[in-house]
Amino acid sequence: MSIVDIALWVVQIVLGILLIVLVLVHSGKGGGLSDMFGGGLGASAAGSTVMEKNLDRITVVIAVLFAFNTLLMALVIDPT
Repeated sequence: MSIVDIALWVVQIVLGILLIVLVLVHSGKGGGLSDMFGGGLGASAAGSTVMEKNLDRITVVIAVLFAFNTLLMALVIDPT
């Protein structure tokens, strides 16, 4: 394995963990793990705060980076 392969694997693992954490923090219709940390404001205020919008944006950016890194790994890493 080359240095590039190892770097891509490390980035993939970090992005995967970040993506899991960000998705779990999101509050859904019935509330999520964010309710446990004091993020539950009620159904009327869900998704309307600046913090929720920023969390959505960060999650999308991390998901796009994860997908891009996956494609890059498929092109760069040699299976043999």
